[in-house]
Amino acid sequence: MKVLVVDDDLISREMVSSVLLEHGYEVTTVENGRLALSVLEKEDIRMVVTDWIMPEMGGLELCREVRARAHQGYVYMVLLTSNSGQEQLVEGMTAGADDFVAKPFSPEELIVRLRAGERMLALESRDVTIFALARLAEARDPETGEHLERVRLYCRALCRQLRVMGQFPDELDAQYEQLVYSTSPLHDIGKVAIPDCVLLKPDRLNNAEFEIMKLHTTYGAETLSSALAEHPGARFLEMARDIAWCHHEWYDGTGYPRGLIGDDIPLAGRIVAIADVYDAITSKRVYKAAYDAGIARGIILGESETHFDPRIVEAFSQIENQFDAIRSAHMENVVVESGPVPTATGRVSSSSG
Repeated sequence: MKVLVVDDDLISREMVSSVLLEHGYEVTTVENGRLALSVLEKEDIRMVVTDWIMPEMGGLELCREVRARAHQGYVYMVLLTSNSGQEQLVEGMTAGADDFVAKPFSPEELIVRLRAGERMLALESRDVTIFALARLAEARDPETGEHLERVRLYCRALCRQLRVMGQFPDELDAQYEQLVYSTSPLHDIGKVAIPDCVLLKPDRLNNAEFEIMKLHTTYGAETLSSALAEHPGARFLEMARDIAWCHHEWYDGTGYPRGLIGDDIPLAGRIVAIADVYDAITSKRVYKAAYDAGIARGIILGESETHFDPRIVEAFSQIENQFDAIRSAHMENVVVESGPVPTATGRVSSSSG
């Protein structure tokens, strides 16, 4: 594991480096936050120990910049500081710090903090595994492209906006947001059990075929429930199961597979429902062309309180520009059409899966 040590004081840099090297870490050192950003852009470094006050760019600004920039993976930030009061802790955490070590530092405490950071970063490896598993279902359809990436980015954007709006405060915190982002790619994992003649049919599904397609929700839930039985209490498996099972439920109770109503539908399922429908409408599939984002917007707003939770629809309406930016950044070059969206069931917003 590489660690970047950022401190303008040479003696402090050498002391921290010595402790880290002794415990098997690979260490890079720089004198300020500006240089640290340059190193992070060029090297795969996932852990940073930084001083709070430095010339050019201090630790707080460094934390903010790291969180604002699109690095390939999460960077675990430890502030090394003599500012140990509650106000300073709040300020540091708000800036994006993950942990603190007080000066003069204890070598044992510093290593314990970094070991905790390693455990957190290991969770991201789990997320990579989840995403690879989810692609098994998508790999059978060459036109789904970056569907999984778009859907999870839409979900994260919705979660963040809902938190800004103060919605679902008892459920929706930063950890919940990360879980939705991590597990939403598994929403269609049950499609691995759907025959190609149905999954890849280039035309509208008939009623019998649509009944087969609907089973992907149950197949996915059963698969993830089996994994959950082996690992009871694994929250990410619980959420993944709920998403696979419930992302085609409708807020008014007319969805499938169980006809759940309103808040009986797990929150994660209600969030993924909007993200999945938006992507289904605006991207090309074997059974349809890609349609304009304005059509998706009209459908989602029009089906508030019937298909979708109105609170999540309101969040979507406030960040539609973010959806459009995600779509533009992660969409293949396709011809966008306008007009009625063909469906399997006669419902305008329903895709055939």
